[in-house]
Amino acid sequence: MMKPRRLKGHKDAVTCSISSKTRPGIIATSGEDGLICWFDMRCKDVIFTMDLDKKPISSISFNPGNEDLLYACTGTEVICFDVHLASSWKPVERYNYNKEEINQISCSSKSSFLAAADDSGDIKIIDIRQHCLYKSLRSGHTSICSSVQFLPWRPWEVITGGLDAKLIMWDFSKGRPCKIIDFGLPDLESQSSGGQCFNPAFIHAIASPEVDMLDRSGKVCAVARGDGVVDVIDVEAEIAMSKAKNSTKSGKGSLSGSGNATPSASTTPLDQKKGRRIHLDSSLGGHTSAVSCVSFSSFGERGRYIISGGNDASVKVWDWSKSMDAGENNSSDLLCQNIKLSKKVNWLCTTPSDSENLVICDTSKVVKVYTIT
Repeated sequence: MMKPRRLKGHKDAVTCSISSKTRPGIIATSGEDGLICWFDMRCKDVIFTMDLDKKPISSISFNPGNEDLLYACTGTEVICFDVHLASSWKPVERYNYNKEEINQISCSSKSSFLAAADDSGDIKIIDIRQHCLYKSLRSGHTSICSSVQFLPWRPWEVITGGLDAKLIMWDFSKGRPCKIIDFGLPDLESQSSGGQCFNPAFIHAIASPEVDMLDRSGKVCAVARGDGVVDVIDVEAEIAMSKAKNSTKSGKGSLSGSGNATPSASTTPLDQKKGRRIHLDSSLGGHTSAVSCVSFSSFGERGRYIISGGNDASVKVWDWSKSMDAGENNSSDLLCQNIKLSKKVNWLCTTPSDSENLVICDTSKVVKVYTIT
């Protein structure tokens, strides 16, 4: 593999990167130095930087309907900037609904809502059109909520992951979970995923495919786990099984609100006839330490690849659809590329370009850009 292109502009570790869908080649990155750097891949150097008073930025997100608006979170605050006013660094909106430090923000595909997941385990759903708090999602996670994503084919649902090893699917219009998967429970479906490293199966990141990827990917999500596994979950099968099980218990009166957390979590082992999880683990050449980030590819045949980065200083490119097509997950050719780095991976994103389409943020201050073909 060719040496990566190196993007310089940060003064400390880079924490997040996002790529523009409407302006090919435009990339924004954030860092622990409190900077947001803008890069145009047609240019050699950083275009401009935005300084948030040296406050570490944990996550950034474009507004999908108007990429002139960018959201960033620092501490307990979500800040919205207009790119055209970037030189002034003056926010157009500030949201202070989270009580503890925010780990990730995500915008809905309809540009109506923003979700902010924090250290308390809470998720705040903010109405970014009306500029107000829409809903607080509580009592699902018992530890830090590390990741949140909207499900584009379910406009009133988000999926969250936490350091309690729980993956929770929420109906945020009602403010309650509709499915909880506990990765801390024994997994009867995969013998290879247990014990591949000593870290617990905390959830560090989640990725959901974009709407135009669904024909290929199906209605799934990818989960980056602390034990080195990347799981691909059939979301619709999980929800259908949860509803079927709950309907059999409808007479017990314990199915509403957050009180269904433990019963839902106990349904984790899947009926393979109804839905199946794909485990991308060390037996297939996967990560040997915690997986820190995961993404569906936006280049070429969109959604064909799942790309994961880890604390083992490696990035894996998985042709995961081969497993789905073959109906097996023990194929040795699912891993199609393995990129070795010198530092742990914090985040990654992809671009729709044919070249320079994988952007990697590690614990250094230099962003690396690779070409995946």
